[in-house]
Amino acid sequence: MKTLVASALLAWSAAGVAVAADIKIGVAEALTGPAAKYGVAIKNGFTLAADELNAKGGINGNKIVLVVEDEQGKKEEAINVFKKLIFQDKVLMVFGPTLSNSAFAADPIANASKTVVFGTSNTADGITNMGPFTFRNSVMEADVLPVTTRAAVKQFGIKKVAVLYGNDDAFTKSGYDVFKAALEQQKIAVTDTETYAKGDVDFKAQLTKIKATNPDAIICSCLAEEAANIILQTRSLGMKQPFVGGNGFNSPKLFEIAKDGADNTLMGSPWSAENPAAANKKFMADYKAKFGGDPDQFAAQAFDAMYIVAEALSKVKLSGSLEKDRLALRDALPAVKFDGATGKFAFRRAAPQGGKEGGYDAQQDAIVNIAKGGKFILLK
Repeated sequence: MKTLVASALLAWSAAGVAVAADIKIGVAEALTGPAAKYGVAIKNGFTLAADELNAKGGINGNKIVLVVEDEQGKKEEAINVFKKLIFQDKVLMVFGPTLSNSAFAADPIANASKTVVFGTSNTADGITNMGPFTFRNSVMEADVLPVTTRAAVKQFGIKKVAVLYGNDDAFTKSGYDVFKAALEQQKIAVTDTETYAKGDVDFKAQLTKIKATNPDAIICSCLAEEAANIILQTRSLGMKQPFVGGNGFNSPKLFEIAKDGADNTLMGSPWSAENPAAANKKFMADYKAKFGGDPDQFAAQAFDAMYIVAEALSKVKLSGSLEKDRLALRDALPAVKFDGATGKFAFRRAAPQGGKEGGYDAQQDAIVNIAKGGKFILLK
């Protein structure tokens, strides 16, 4: 299951002088299964950043070693992988898991062991309420989707929409809740709301009901593969309405399946391939050179996350005590400000919930993209 390798902490010479050693960082991502379309890109983003940092001498002379495990996009496997990384491999921290569903299952293990868990693709509401060791640089749907619906009103003049979402996944259910609140707040009428379950491939019954209500657009809180099939089946029914989605749409898989049927889809995200900033252009070029393909949002967020952690660790004097060093990293991370492939980034403290101390969310602006000719471009 292990595909790369990762950390120890400081080593000591016989004379009692600290010498450079590896910094083991756990990576728990879905490298197989339906969520691998996100997880493999995420792993590549970490790998690119770690290789770059190590080529420059590592962090304060210490080499980053990634201990990579496949959590398969399954809650039970994420729990097992977190336990292995934290208690057996004794990593300094853990990146992952890929899906919000898995994060709700596995993040409590990291918090109980006082180990930083850093999500780069978990956007569901409540992730950082699991404890003060939970961080994420993935921008919450609550920050992105209201911006996207306002852009849809401006772009398409929509007044009424139908809604379709996966009701058995934390990410898609949370996205639906945010969309529902945004539509109410923006006074956009909902003609019909339909649901589906994970693994469904035939959406014709739901879409036939939606078609009968004649909405101006279709709001879809879905992951990329389901979204693509929904779009295709919508077009086969003669429906031409634009789609509005969250960052689950932001995968090449959408266009591999839906092709130009996805044209005019709006999607909110913190990252765009069209961002002309030098940091983003360099990231994209380096990623393509290393992996032979274009990066996506999830690779970009992982890449930036590795640099955010490196910035925090550069301010930490590692002691060789895993318990102390895990705590020192947790204490250093909130102050990091970074400008990378996804633009300017900072952390903001999650509000306490139920008397429980929260973790840290992303403070970052959303970008709205529109699909044209098999790719997302910036909405002007």
